[in-house]
Amino acid sequence: MDIDLLRTFLEVHRTRHFGRASHNLFITQSAISTRIKQLEEIVGVRLFTRKRNDIQLTPAGQRFLKGAESLISLWEETKKSVVLDESNTPILTIGAQPSLWDSYLPLWVETLRSDFSHLAIHCETHGSEALIQGLRARTLDVGFMFEPPKVKELLVKEVKSVELVMVSTKDGIKAQEAVTEGYINYIMMDWGLAFSIEHSRWFPELPSPFLHLDRGRMAYTFLKKFGGASYLARTMVENDLESGKLHLVEDAVPFKRMAYAVYTTKSDNLEIIDQALNYLNISQ
Repeated sequence: MDIDLLRTFLEVHRTRHFGRASHNLFITQSAISTRIKQLEEIVGVRLFTRKRNDIQLTPAGQRFLKGAESLISLWEETKKSVVLDESNTPILTIGAQPSLWDSYLPLWVETLRSDFSHLAIHCETHGSEALIQGLRARTLDVGFMFEPPKVKELLVKEVKSVELVMVSTKDGIKAQEAVTEGYINYIMMDWGLAFSIEHSRWFPELPSPFLHLDRGRMAYTFLKKFGGASYLARTMVENDLESGKLHLVEDAVPFKRMAYAVYTTKSDNLEIIDQALNYLNISQ
């Protein structure tokens, strides 16, 4: 079976949307549809129910899900072991939620690459469920997420408090104005479940946002190009706030999210992981 068919299946399940899956996998939406159709023909059952804006797993799809995740994990672990055997180069495989890559981790990876020249670094983006699966299957060495799991074999370490502020391309607007449909484009960023709950508490009558994204860098790009407002990491927008290209929405409550590093006690790379995490303080 083509491993890309399984990756596509898992991405459609994660995003519940063919368009978002196509963007994340860098292929066309028609290619996504073709791959899912091919996979369903191979297994002989429908895996998804397809309704407008509501793509769900069928009962057969639910049963297929765990097997697909196991196959992907086995494939990644096999590839990793082959590379290690061939090169004898230690590999650190890092996974993170998309919003954490954009707002926090690139500088840390740059520091590691500079100071650990003997180390090969693999970087991946996943949702929290896929990160946990990868850690438990040991296809990931360390995962970064906002809501760490309570799993006995996984170690959890606080690494960074991320401040989220509402910014706008229009100066002087109020928070309620920024989220009002028709007044300004509001981009809803996915900063995890706790953020969504708090955001709903402060903006209970929020209309359908102009755009809903899980990548801070993408939200930043759309904001700069089309105008509007969004909650972004302060570190991402500091230069624009100083230059006046973006403006702080003064009455919007800031949110703080704690980012966690998660890794397994069974990892073969525990020493490397500990050394790498110590460098988080250097890159902050």
